[in-house]
Amino acid sequence: MKKNYKLIFRLPAVFRLKAMLTVMTVMLLSLTASAQTGKTVKGRVVDESNNPLPGVTVSVKGSSQATSTNGSGDYSIKINGTQDILTFALIGSVTQEVQAGGRAEINVTLSGDSKLLKDVIVIGYGTSSKKDLTGAITSVQSEDFNQGVMVSPAQLLQGKVAGLNITKSGDPNAKPATVLRGPSTLREGAAIEPFYVIDGVPGASIDLLAPADIETIDILKDASSTAIYGSRAANGVIIVTTKRSKNGQSRLSYSGYGAMESVSKKYEMLSAAELRQYLADNNQTLNAEDDDNSNTNWQDLLERTGYSQNHNVSYGGASQSADYGASVNYLDNKGILKNTSLKRTIVRGYINQRFFNDKLKLGLTITNSASNSSDIYQSIALSNMLFYLPTVSPFNTDGTYKENYNRTGSGTRNPLSIVDNNEINNLNNKTLINGMAQIEILSGLKFTASASTQKDQNNYSTYLNSQSGLARGVNGQARKSDVLNKSNVLEGYFNYDKVFGKHNMRLLAGYSWQEDRTNDGFGITTQTFSNDNLGYNNLFLSNPTLLSQIVFDNNPISTLRLISFYGRAQYSYNDKYLFNASLRNDGSSAFGRNNRWGYFPAVSGAWRIIAEDFMKSMPVFSDLKLRVGYGVSGNSLGFDAFTAILTYGPLSGSNKFLNNGSISNAIGPAKNENPNLKWESTATTNIGLDFGLFNNRITGALDYYVKKTSDLIYNRYDVSTTQFFLPTITANAGKIKNSGIELSLSAMVVKSADFSWRTSPNISHNNNVIESLSDEFYKISVIQTAQVGGKGQSGNYSQVIQPGAALGTFNLWNYAGKNAAGVSTYINANGETIATQPLTTDAKLAGDAQPKLIYGWNNSFNYKRWDLNFLVRGVLGNKILNATKAGLNNPADAKLQNIPKFTVDESFNDINAYLISDRFLESGSYLRLDNATLGYTIKPKKETIKAIRLYFTANNLFVITKYTGIDPEINIGGLTPGIDNNNFYPKTRTLSFGVNASF
Repeated sequence: MKKNYKLIFRLPAVFRLKAMLTVMTVMLLSLTASAQTGKTVKGRVVDESNNPLPGVTVSVKGSSQATSTNGSGDYSIKINGTQDILTFALIGSVTQEVQAGGRAEINVTLSGDSKLLKDVIVIGYGTSSKKDLTGAITSVQSEDFNQGVMVSPAQLLQGKVAGLNITKSGDPNAKPATVLRGPSTLREGAAIEPFYVIDGVPGASIDLLAPADIETIDILKDASSTAIYGSRAANGVIIVTTKRSKNGQSRLSYSGYGAMESVSKKYEMLSAAELRQYLADNNQTLNAEDDDNSNTNWQDLLERTGYSQNHNVSYGGASQSADYGASVNYLDNKGILKNTSLKRTIVRGYINQRFFNDKLKLGLTITNSASNSSDIYQSIALSNMLFYLPTVSPFNTDGTYKENYNRTGSGTRNPLSIVDNNEINNLNNKTLINGMAQIEILSGLKFTASASTQKDQNNYSTYLNSQSGLARGVNGQARKSDVLNKSNVLEGYFNYDKVFGKHNMRLLAGYSWQEDRTNDGFGITTQTFSNDNLGYNNLFLSNPTLLSQIVFDNNPISTLRLISFYGRAQYSYNDKYLFNASLRNDGSSAFGRNNRWGYFPAVSGAWRIIAEDFMKSMPVFSDLKLRVGYGVSGNSLGFDAFTAILTYGPLSGSNKFLNNGSISNAIGPAKNENPNLKWESTATTNIGLDFGLFNNRITGALDYYVKKTSDLIYNRYDVSTTQFFLPTITANAGKIKNSGIELSLSAMVVKSADFSWRTSPNISHNNNVIESLSDEFYKISVIQTAQVGGKGQSGNYSQVIQPGAALGTFNLWNYAGKNAAGVSTYINANGETIATQPLTTDAKLAGDAQPKLIYGWNNSFNYKRWDLNFLVRGVLGNKILNATKAGLNNPADAKLQNIPKFTVDESFNDINAYLISDRFLESGSYLRLDNATLGYTIKPKKETIKAIRLYFTANNLFVITKYTGIDPEINIGGLTPGIDNNNFYPKTRTLSFGVNASF
């Protein structure tokens, strides 16, 4: 080694000089490179309102160098050279790339990527981009929701979704009726409603949410989309996603409005003077006790201007590892009828935390809704409001309510007394707690576990005081009912996503357990109180004289369990060819022991035609996709644990027996057992086309579907009493078919720097038909329904369910006009014209209640900071039986009850004028300007205020219709659709002023 060193140091001088120069050059280059590597770029990232954006990821493209902005939106990062490109990324915003150049400071403004957010669709146990969907799914964003006084979140979707029909009365305490793609069951209640999923919790109550807390609502229409929810999804699935904080943002927002509601249409009844004149013209007079020279307008006494207010405050924040938020909503809605109101407070909070580089995610959400509703005995008060004679005053001279209990007819109760002397109060408290844990086991493989519990506590109280005409002579009658409904859900599922080359695979496998316990409580009615001071607040102070005056509610506790296994596979090749298959195996304790389990398969595919090379020659198309799907889903909603088993109860009549020396009520079979009872099954075939034109200035979807429901459940099939205890049984036998077409469009008609106009029409047609009601064992040819009653008509039916006809087909007497004496005549079964009341066998088919078309048309205009939105919606081609009008039309009883103005033209001798016939079958078509909103947005030049929007909204501005009743928006769901029977609750028109502020 020493020799070598000597050789080096003994090199000639020229070589030694070159070596020194080489070393110096290398050192200089190293210093220069070191200087470049150490260059720092600083700056600030803000949003479109110049608010700082914390949590923005700032990275050097192509390297591992990265940082994030602080709470003030500031960042600092070292770069390698002037050619480096800085990437600024934040979830929910458009990513930006900026070349560093020679700048030491780079400030960036990130804009929100609304298109990215809208492209994410919740499909059940996961999400999908809109372009990858293979089923019929419609998504509605919060900015597209309806405005105004919304008691239920379902109202947010009215007129927005093709094939979805939502009807709502003017009653603030009544829930909307929701029907998707036509009726497909012979049952009522929950059985006709879609299945709701809130933030992944199946079966959660939609009434838990304030509309201001909802981010998106996804409507799953066809069975290829809904089958993942198995035996509860035959009527479609509505998935609600609530608002969450976006990464790197903290937010505080307020929204509120004040509203005024008034009656939009009334029945025009005769005044006292007009009634006296009508009777005088027909040589009639009132009884002395029915005319005290008063002129009372009972509608004015019971109706009022309703005032409402709503306030929602929410805040939240998110960082790289956590997000959290909370909100409080308060609604006070005073109905347009005296003593009707709804007050509700909803509190919601959530927190999600990520650990171990986002490998583990824990989340907790708590929501509570507490409501207090006051009501009246509507069916009695509203009818008497119209029928009660205007010729008497509300009060006697001593201040008591004037009554004439001896009067016959329809108006026999003082309507003001009904409202003031009878109290109904309902306290409802709903709580939903949902916990979630998600762990990334391997790259692309995640396991999610969730547990939720939902409690629904309902406290119903009534008091009919000592002056009540509804509980005469009992010195006060009180009822209290306190019932708890509880649902527990446990779910665990794996998601595996893998991309390899042009192949994209997404797999799902899961397990679900659910237990619903309902009617856990009691109810009792008692009477005879010493005074009315305490009302229903202390039933102990009642003094019933007979045991029969104490009545307990007959609501047995029911416990249902549902266990499910499910899986789904999604595959796409080259972003062109998409495939989706799912299978769910449900086991439910609601059904017979021989049919506890069922399979619900689905398969669908799509071809993204736009991705093909030949589409490049057709630039007019910006999107084009063909979808085809088939699946089977079930309907087990609306059942209790006793549906399929033998149950016992009190026998009809006065059956008594001696029980250990005491007289007891006899108990016997109340319902037959059916071990073969199972869910209704709906198979849907769906063919759809999604398209976009002119760079997506026009987008839309066209769907054709055939929905066949089999194993219809009906509870009155005749059976032999030699085989069964009772003559009827609940069983599966019938079939219903719905087929139709839906078209949804969205077009940006005008788009400029200051002005834009987007229009979004949708239209749908559905054909409903009963295919059969029987099978080889259970036989039935026709089901008579809609026993609307009326004077002398208590045993008559107005609709029939029979093969070949639609659900809601009317079967009515055939009106033939009036004879020379002014009496209504009818055509009987033999073709003869008669002037007497027809027989039940004289009824004929007369159209149905199913609309031929349902449509909605939304328009949004924006001019600088002004915005205008209006919605037109309606139906075409349906019939409504106006039994309410028939009941009012009774000229011969004008001495006993008031009559409407249209009855003045009827002959006083027409003893048939009130009979329900096809004379009162009217067109239910209507066009309604349902919603119009004008808003102005203020963007102060302050970092603390993001935006303030002021708006004015009008609901139900006008309706165009030939229907002569209160309103043509009649429920078309259930077993008796399209019947306006004693529907006296007025439709309202609402004006509201509101503000939305974000900070």
